[in-house]
Amino acid sequence: MPARTRNLFTPGKLFRLSRSKLDLFIQCPLCFYLDRRLGVSRPSGPPFTLNNAVDALLKKEFDVYRSQGMPHPLMTAFGITAVPFKHPDLDTWRNNFKGVRFLHERTNLLVHGALDDLWVASDETLHVVDYKATCTEKEITLDDEWKQGYKRQMEIYQWLLRRNGFTVSDTGYFLYVNADKGRATFDCRLSFAVQIMPYTGGDSWVEGRLLDAHACLVSATAPMPSPDCLWCSYRSYRGETA
Repeated sequence: MPARTRNLFTPGKLFRLSRSKLDLFIQCPLCFYLDRRLGVSRPSGPPFTLNNAVDALLKKEFDVYRSQGMPHPLMTAFGITAVPFKHPDLDTWRNNFKGVRFLHERTNLLVHGALDDLWVASDETLHVVDYKATCTEKEITLDDEWKQGYKRQMEIYQWLLRRNGFTVSDTGYFLYVNADKGRATFDCRLSFAVQIMPYTGGDSWVEGRLLDAHACLVSATAPMPSPDCLWCSYRSYRGETA
């Protein structure tokens, strides 16, 4: 497959950098460089169509209570004193191709990320909310190593919103829906158990990572790969070089 020729970084020009690509840099600088500078992306996985459907339905459901200025019953059940945040730009912030944006002037990177939801407390402090759908019999926690990316995701959203002038709590919420496989029959429906998990993070790392990512992009030579990057390990096994 030939290298991609669009959405490539050009030194000296404004460049759109999504929160997922910043996270790619954290995972592996070489994969990031290959993707954003040379147009060689990691292989993509299958689309999460069922997860996307759950995500869309949750948004519609919370929008009903948003329009009424009332808390969703789940928020009340989990003791969260807030209501879904109403804002004219909410649909834009949820759009994968737009999202919440901020131009980082030191690097000329237009950082953006599409969030799931925002809840607002009585003092107008915002809480970032991320929907997650899964199907597991294990206890759901945020301690798995691969879920550190979830935490960074939320922290980048907090950083973006603060740069747009909002007061944002360090505490966000992961709303997990877990499909029940124990039903006797399918009957063309899935049943879910719901869990709202608070997470207190911090966005102090974002600025430094943006500077590092920009330094990576402007470099004329590719960086070293992350030692635990499976994609780079495979490329090395195949004898491929950047």
